[in-house]
Amino acid sequence: MKLSKLMFVGAALALAGCASAPPHEPPAMDLPAGFKQATAQAAAQGIWQPVPQPVQPAAAGAVVVGASWWTLFGDATLDRLQQRAEAGNPGIAQAVARWRAAQAALAGSRAGLSPTLGVGASAQRARSGAAGSGAITSTSDQIGLNASWELDLWGRLSAAVDAASADAQASAADLAAARLSLQAQLAQSYFALRTAEAQQRLLQETLAAYEQSWQLTRNRQRAGVASSADVAQAEAQYKSAQAQWLEAGATRAQQEHALAALIGVAPAALDLPATGALPAPPLVPAELPARLLQRRPDIAAAQLRVAAANADLGVARAAYFPALTLSAAAGYRGTQLAGLISAPHLFWSLGPALAATLIDGGARAAAVDSARAALDLATAGYRQSVLTALQEVEDNLVAASTLAEQQQVQAEALAAAQKALVVINNQYKAGTVGYLNVLTAQTAVMSAQSGLIGVKNRRLLATSTLLKNLAGGWDGGEV
Repeated sequence: MKLSKLMFVGAALALAGCASAPPHEPPAMDLPAGFKQATAQAAAQGIWQPVPQPVQPAAAGAVVVGASWWTLFGDATLDRLQQRAEAGNPGIAQAVARWRAAQAALAGSRAGLSPTLGVGASAQRARSGAAGSGAITSTSDQIGLNASWELDLWGRLSAAVDAASADAQASAADLAAARLSLQAQLAQSYFALRTAEAQQRLLQETLAAYEQSWQLTRNRQRAGVASSADVAQAEAQYKSAQAQWLEAGATRAQQEHALAALIGVAPAALDLPATGALPAPPLVPAELPARLLQRRPDIAAAQLRVAAANADLGVARAAYFPALTLSAAAGYRGTQLAGLISAPHLFWSLGPALAATLIDGGARAAAVDSARAALDLATAGYRQSVLTALQEVEDNLVAASTLAEQQQVQAEALAAAQKALVVINNQYKAGTVGYLNVLTAQTAVMSAQSGLIGVKNRRLLATSTLLKNLAGGWDGGEV
């Protein structure tokens, strides 16, 4: 009997040597020395010499997102809206719930490593034999404890815990990514609202100037020095600007509604005073190492899901090995409830059980193949996340740099258009040019002013998107 037990344990230990969980190696992917746009600018200025670095694996709690990065824009209203969005946005609440569910799943997986203990009680009355004098009626009462513990000899349970742990960490990274995305979306909607206000203010001032020109043209017509065509052109110019003013008002209202949804309130509950002032974007540093991408929560989540998929592969492969369970039971069993808890009615049992599947029609092999495919999918998704992140940062670095120059050029174009309008207005009053010249000059000024507002808005969007793409900052830590 002892020999059989030793052989049983020996067989189990031999199988344990065939541990099936594969060692996890993070996907190999090197980051470039630096971002193409930033590196070119910094190298031209002799600021730094970049050193290539591989992507570091994400660890628990390693995701760092810049705290309050939007404060770089120096707008108190935006700060307040961001605080309200953090507390009231339904999307954040959903992400928090998913994270809590992942934490609960991790706790459930860890519970599988521990023994289970239960208690039970039963009462049963049975009859056997034909009805009549030959029938036998019996009563059985039982109360007792039972315990079981599955030994994790070949890592199936621990692999499941590793998978759940990586999923929980990925869920935390997803929550950070959701917050970051919300912050960027709110900032961009806010900038769009202020842009619409600035356009409204510009068009209001333009309408006043056009109305004066329209009145001047009507006066000149009554004096016989202007034609009815000049009056019609002035009226058409005024009405066109009025239509644009109405459109800007509708855009402003829609952006305010969008902000209300982002902070989690009904549109009627949000009423922002109009300022028409756009905040100034922060300057983008010339030195931006590509390793900043390692703190992006979406990249960390993708990397952690590779680890989870690798652990799931270990779970699938462990299904080829038998399950070894230690079980025990103890209690009292008797035919009468009275005096049940006494030594004569005591029973107990203790022993191991080894169970394995011999034929399953290829189900385990299919599960392993599916897990391998899931691992390959997660690995490719991680690499795609890194490449997409590189592209996003490069795009917005180019946009931020180009738009800063474009804003300066647009301001110079506006100054030239305003100067030309003054000269042409004087010439028109002197009767040396026709009203078409005035119309053309006024249109050029308004177009230049509107273009300058648009450039400022695009620059704000590019800078805020760049901050989002760098996980809320560019100094390697919190803003």
